[in-house]
Amino acid sequence: MAKHGPGGGPAGPGGGFRKPRNIRGTLGKLMGYLGRYKLLLALVAVLLVVSSACTVGGSYLIRPLINDYILPGDFPGLARMLAVMALVYIVGAACSFGYSRIMVHISQTTVAKIRADLFSRMQDLPLKFFDSHTHGELMSHYTNDIETVSEALNNSFGSLVSCTLNFTGTIAMMLVLSPALTLITFATLAVMLAVVKTVGSRSRRYFAQQQKALGAVNGYIEEMIEGQKVIKVFNHEQEAQAGFRQRNEAYRAAAVRAQVFAGMMMPAMGNLNYINYAVTCCVGGLLAIRSGDLGGLAAFLQYSRQVGQPITQISQQVNTILSAVAGAERIFEIMEAPPEADEGKIRLVRAAEDAQGNLSRVHYDNNTWAWLKPDGTLVPLRGDVRFDHVTFGYEEGRTILRDVSLFAKPGQKIAFVGSTGAGKTTITSLINRFYEIQEGTITYDGLDIRDIAKESLRRSLGVVLQDTRLFTGTVADNIRYGRLDATDEEVEAAARLAGADVFIRHLPQGYRTVLSGDGGSLSQGERQLLNIARAACANPPVLILDEATSSIDTRTEKLIEKGMDRLMAGRTVFAIAHRLSTVRNAKAIMVLEQGEIIERGDHDDLLEQKGRYYQLYTGLAELA
Repeated sequence: MAKHGPGGGPAGPGGGFRKPRNIRGTLGKLMGYLGRYKLLLALVAVLLVVSSACTVGGSYLIRPLINDYILPGDFPGLARMLAVMALVYIVGAACSFGYSRIMVHISQTTVAKIRADLFSRMQDLPLKFFDSHTHGELMSHYTNDIETVSEALNNSFGSLVSCTLNFTGTIAMMLVLSPALTLITFATLAVMLAVVKTVGSRSRRYFAQQQKALGAVNGYIEEMIEGQKVIKVFNHEQEAQAGFRQRNEAYRAAAVRAQVFAGMMMPAMGNLNYINYAVTCCVGGLLAIRSGDLGGLAAFLQYSRQVGQPITQISQQVNTILSAVAGAERIFEIMEAPPEADEGKIRLVRAAEDAQGNLSRVHYDNNTWAWLKPDGTLVPLRGDVRFDHVTFGYEEGRTILRDVSLFAKPGQKIAFVGSTGAGKTTITSLINRFYEIQEGTITYDGLDIRDIAKESLRRSLGVVLQDTRLFTGTVADNIRYGRLDATDEEVEAAARLAGADVFIRHLPQGYRTVLSGDGGSLSQGERQLLNIARAACANPPVLILDEATSSIDTRTEKLIEKGMDRLMAGRTVFAIAHRLSTVRNAKAIMVLEQGEIIERGDHDDLLEQKGRYYQLYTGLAELA
């Protein structure tokens, strides 16, 4: 199970702030995405160099401006020089604008590709992966992690390169102008670096605490919003507010500490820069008096004012980039998670059967299916499902099913009853190969389901889950989810079969009524009816009903009983029973306890045995 922080927020690797473990490897993968834009990146590099050259070179032009034009009084030459300086700065600004626009295009296209690849990979992951990760944790990859990558690609990478070039160019020009004054700047830079290291390390630590506290607050808010009905039922509003205040205060305290140290950086660097400027002015003035190079002093002072800015910006961008790399690392961990294993080669195809019973493959819709083996042999799809000594556990060392053997012949209805946690739903999940068994075999029409491609296997199965899930779209779209190519007539026929047609036609726009928020405007029973209609629309040979009528009241259940019978007619049905009265007509009833089948038989046989089923049934009768 996934670990959670306070309030249900993700903890550890999935949530909050985490330093990247493999910076080089993660940057290499990011460069793999950016490698699609080699020409644009080359243009960005050129624009960055030109922009930095203009920024650094423009300051150097102050030297000849003063020495050659202002002091001699050459005003026409001064005008020309000012025009040259203006042109240099205009070119630099244009280059800065150009590389920023290009990087926005590259970053947003890259992030869109990463987002698409992440979503695509999640479709290939097994259910076991989603069992061990919370929804909020997975959503954080699309929000927090991808956004940090986007921000870094938009601004931080370009800014880091630009600042590095500016800093290097500025130091080089300072050495050219005055090595002696540069030593004073180096001493100040050493102090600046010490401040960056000290303040920056504490700032990162407190920002990590802030991110962790933010994750706890967000997780708690999400949990409380989802559980509003329960909170109101038990009058826990005050307790919920107290829990929020506690987490909110922890977040506030962490944020204050983080922002205090983050806010110290700029004033400290600014004051050090002013001290450096003042000392440089004094010493440089004395040197200028001796050498007469007033323009050189002015240019050097301009460089000394701007030399500290790149250091501050680099330290800030490094933090942003490290956060982005950590986010990208989490994204790539999902992308590199092992996909759902599928070695199956047998595929489901449409077929036609002649008078002699021979099968041939066809390419039109005739509601007849067959299994196509790799050697070209066709096996008719009948719906014969068998478990042979199956043992299974979700986790190693914890067995859920023990030596389970059962069979369902085509057209038979097999029911599972038993206590909560006995393994009923697990059996139906294994038929779909949502999980892999540890021992034994499961066959489908005589074929090991591990040899059947999962897409084909699941296409042949219709599932009605107890937990309904409706998607944003029309009622017809939600029913058509069972078979996307179904016509409107087939959708309505499926709804009538499930007993949903009557209430659908009373909706504001009937089948065109738009549902949102998981069908929150519908009752639980109406949502389940749509779920059943979706399975009817798929028209599968094997049907799995996981307590399909548990959310429907007794009156509604009786109204759709005939429709359910029509839905199950001619199909192999596995039904998990919530109400024992719904499985009385099952061909065989399996009673499970602690992962083992302890009784089996039809309704009358099990009552005569007066075992566990008898206890469950008579206990239910007494309650009724």
